[in-house]
Amino acid sequence: MSENPILSIRYNSPRFPGKDSHVESWFLRLNDPASPRALWLEATVLNSDDGSRAAEAWCSIFDADSTEAIRDTVPFDEANISADEGPLDAEISGLKLHLDEDHGHTSGSMSTDEVEVSWDLKLAREPGDLGEPLSLLPSPRLIGAPFPKNKLLTPFPVARFNGTVRWGNETWNVDNWIGMQGHNWGAAHSPEYAWGQCVFLDESNEPFAMVEGASGRIELGPVSSPLLSMLTVRRDGKEYRFDKLVDLWRQTPEIDFPEWSLTMTSSAGRAQLTMRARPDQMVCLGYDNPDDVRRFCLNSKTATVTLRVDPTDEDGFECTSPYGGALEFLQQAENPAVQPVV
Repeated sequence: MSENPILSIRYNSPRFPGKDSHVESWFLRLNDPASPRALWLEATVLNSDDGSRAAEAWCSIFDADSTEAIRDTVPFDEANISADEGPLDAEISGLKLHLDEDHGHTSGSMSTDEVEVSWDLKLAREPGDLGEPLSLLPSPRLIGAPFPKNKLLTPFPVARFNGTVRWGNETWNVDNWIGMQGHNWGAAHSPEYAWGQCVFLDESNEPFAMVEGASGRIELGPVSSPLLSMLTVRRDGKEYRFDKLVDLWRQTPEIDFPEWSLTMTSSAGRAQLTMRARPDQMVCLGYDNPDDVRRFCLNSKTATVTLRVDPTDEDGFECTSPYGGALEFLQQAENPAVQPVV
């Protein structure tokens, strides 16, 4: 891979200070390499149009046929979130999160009337090309530009996790689990999107490739755009980018819940990604906007993934994962196939 301009950006630094209407999240997920078990955590800041501010902690846990989602919302003044360009430190309700450039730590406990989930985890960004910070946008200059309004950075595209997770009476010993950490922000959530990420493992459960992509609409005054897509693949020290955001002739996205598929072509070649989740293994999360309009995120961290890449000047390759995919659909309405919204 060539020199990565994203490395010069403080990729986890908060963007919410001074913003009147703004939503911003830091999230991470980790997957058991040997079974369909996963944990997803998120810290969110919401600056509403009416001047009020809130902070939210999220925890979703996935284990074969069982899922649990927990959400705690507090006034912003009751949270503690660093607002400078140094390492991120956030404490929101039962969630603590620290992120520096290469490492992190999270601990906490969240509960419902029925169950408690607690965790104590260390994470480290995978060294080398595979783990370098990633932006799906065609140029790093767009990260601070007015367009597009929604930004997504992936500071840790591949990360290793160690520690413990407790879910009710069950304890998970997290030993070298694989996952990622992301950071997104904007004036509001997109009207609709599908987003997916997967780290592919070899027979020894070592990461050898990763993919991240998204198809979403943006608001153009009173109407929404067609689906606009971006996709990046990394494998064997090479990066294949399909990021011509508005080139509708070279992208074929299909959002057909619970499946998202995307075919893209570029100077790098051709890529085909298919991700599919089981609705009974998903959670439904209510994503609030600064204008109080709610969207619904249908969320899986154990999706099935198939990726086919045919590079322009190389042999093609295929990567698969039976339950290692992170897959989200943002929609305007709840879906009765997924457990009730949190």
